[in-house]
Amino acid sequence: MHTTAAQNAQRFFENYVYNINETGTMLEIGSMNGGFNIRTLAPKTMNYIGVDLEKGDGVDIVLNDQYVLPFDDNSMDYVISSSCFEHSEFFWLNYLEIMRVLKPTGLFYLNVPSCGDFHRFPVDCWRFFPDSGNAMSNWGKRNGYNCAVVENYTSDKETDIWADYVVIFIKEVSEISKYNNRIVNSFHNYTNGSIFPHNEILNLKKWGD
Repeated sequence: MHTTAAQNAQRFFENYVYNINETGTMLEIGSMNGGFNIRTLAPKTMNYIGVDLEKGDGVDIVLNDQYVLPFDDNSMDYVISSSCFEHSEFFWLNYLEIMRVLKPTGLFYLNVPSCGDFHRFPVDCWRFFPDSGNAMSNWGKRNGYNCAVVENYTSDKETDIWADYVVIFIKEVSEISKYNNRIVNSFHNYTNGSIFPHNEILNLKKWGD
């Protein structure tokens, strides 16, 4: 996992996990250890489950079908996925499965590339822009979920080629007041961020700027 992805994951835990819900269940999609292991950020009191498509370090369950999660409805407090959705041909199906297994108060943390080199694992299909999170949220609403984007932003490149698009979803928008902190209130090396209800774009950067 590249440097900025690890840093963004740390920010998520600091703002949305620590001192809020450290005894729940967290599911990581695409959990095979590729360098930095997000699992090390999770509180020791948390039930942590990692799933991936093959056996490896950090994988607790190997999925038979990447679009079907073997968990009950409303069973997860958090779902996290970093540098994974770009490799899913039909990531919108993954999104619906994640919404299904989340509790109403549950959060989905997604980190995906906004740019960067072609890298198959086993395919490389997508890059994500500032409106991607709201598009996924709207897709969830069309499928019966009252989900929302809590916040999103694109972190700046630092030591490598990757600019990460980070978006945090909540399954049930009426539960959003459970989480008071926002990453972009204390982190400033980003562009095109927004906070629910998304009335303005923060650090706006357009093509050519």
